[in-house]
Amino acid sequence: MSRSFAFPAALILVVGCGTAGNDGTSGKGEKHYGGVFNANESQDLEEIFPLSLTAAHAHRVSSQIHEGLLRLDARDLSLQPCLAERWVVDPNGREYTFHLRKGVFFHDDPCFPDGKGRELKAADVEFAFTQLCTASDINRSFWLFQDLVLGANEYHAATQEDGSVGESVEGIKVLDDHTVRVTLVHRSANFLRILAHQGCWIFPREVLTAYSNGLRTHAIGTGPFRLKAFRVDEAMVLERNPNYWRFDEYGNRLPFLDAIRFTFLQDKNMEMDQFLKGRLSAIQEIPPERVGEFKDSVSVDGKQRFTVQSMASMGVQFYGFNPRVRPLDDVRVRRAFALAIDRKAIAEEVLNGLAVPAEHGIVPPGVRDYPYGDVPGHGYYPDSARALLASAGYPGGVGFPSLLMNVNSNGFGYVVVAEAVQDKLKKELGVTLGLSVLPDDQHYDRMDAGQNVFWRQGWVGDYPDAENFLALFYGKNVPADSTLPSYLNSVRYKNPAFDTWFASAQTTNDEADRLRMLAKAERILMNDAVATPLYHERAVRLVQPWVRDFPINAMEIRDLATVWFAPGVKPAN
Repeated sequence: MSRSFAFPAALILVVGCGTAGNDGTSGKGEKHYGGVFNANESQDLEEIFPLSLTAAHAHRVSSQIHEGLLRLDARDLSLQPCLAERWVVDPNGREYTFHLRKGVFFHDDPCFPDGKGRELKAADVEFAFTQLCTASDINRSFWLFQDLVLGANEYHAATQEDGSVGESVEGIKVLDDHTVRVTLVHRSANFLRILAHQGCWIFPREVLTAYSNGLRTHAIGTGPFRLKAFRVDEAMVLERNPNYWRFDEYGNRLPFLDAIRFTFLQDKNMEMDQFLKGRLSAIQEIPPERVGEFKDSVSVDGKQRFTVQSMASMGVQFYGFNPRVRPLDDVRVRRAFALAIDRKAIAEEVLNGLAVPAEHGIVPPGVRDYPYGDVPGHGYYPDSARALLASAGYPGGVGFPSLLMNVNSNGFGYVVVAEAVQDKLKKELGVTLGLSVLPDDQHYDRMDAGQNVFWRQGWVGDYPDAENFLALFYGKNVPADSTLPSYLNSVRYKNPAFDTWFASAQTTNDEADRLRMLAKAERILMNDAVATPLYHERAVRLVQPWVRDFPINAMEIRDLATVWFAPGVKPAN
């Protein structure tokens, strides 16, 4: 089956306007229904299918369509019930029984009889979780259940070996239409948080049956908005799901908005211009050179131009090294590079204060009770860097081979930071690096395929825990076949000592011990220097004055179901 994605002309006109919009319907608590939220993502949307998502911008789009058993609250990142209204954990901490909400329906779609979305059942959870354990080209999320859910490893190995699919994963059982049980190999302090990850979002069997070759342009979930139209690389429209199950604290049925329109304009300066003209409802990742423009949020006549939201982001930007390529196979060279980078200057001067330097490891600040002091950082020590490079046989950079630094073009300060690092390595080490700037899709394809030598990479937390960041370097997250893409551990790092501490941390019952074990693993990672953290961005968002109930958080999670527009408010420009 197929579905047309031609844009209705009337819809384009509605979403293209710069006013807030309101349909005149008032809800309780002085909230209002109506309006189209206009957003721009400065990267092309390669994936919207839950198991394939690896990019933050794709998460921001797909999270309006899909949901999981649990969710992270956009206000404080607290764990909240979602498709599961409650759950019970057995005394040994290994069996989780989830009781699903009744009356939750998948979005209407031609793949269902009469085009009407059917009710969510426990069998859908079993199906989605089984797909998560299946080796396939569309599944980049198996690491979530790997070594954790009973039978997950065996099921994945069987499907990887011959492509056959068994009846079910041993640890995933349907008890009745609205009850499903998941059994773990061992207790896990993080399992509930993992279930809020996009890889655990629930989708129906029908979407794979009907659209197996079109999952980039088709999506069916239970979320507050459903996919209406998608013109690839240009625009996407999501419309209100009239059957959505959530209500706000006043009893208003969510969502309030009529629709969301995403565009994919890649020029950040043009994006900011569109916002200042009132044509976008909000923007984030402000161009560093335009920081001064958002410091004055009040116009000359005293009216509010926009609201500035800001907080530390739970993310990290780092450079990865390919330790299989000479001379980066020498740890002294990798450490020399790491110690020659001035992170403070990058954060304060290059990025104009919109970032904080990475002082410890990959794990960003903000993980509660994490022993950051146990993890040494890669500070700015140019004398030590020169000595290390000389001991590796390249005094003053003499004889150092030509290398290429790879960055993607569409991101907050990626290119200007790369140029600053390029200059610093030349100045401090005498090393000349070429710079390759590629579109996002090409950059990530090369990175996952292991074709880069020295490259930019970043990670925003999927859930607020150190484990989520260190999973990027777990040896089991590297495919056994070196010709296959490595979507998570793109550095293809394998260190038995790191892996032992990381795996042990997942099985302990003591939270303090778990965090100490993760810090021991991270310490090994930093000593091996297969990646060097650079900075942690500050999340900065500009929001139009009519937008209400749109909180910012450290993980860039957006819950547009709760957003509403104050009627009659116009941009003060």
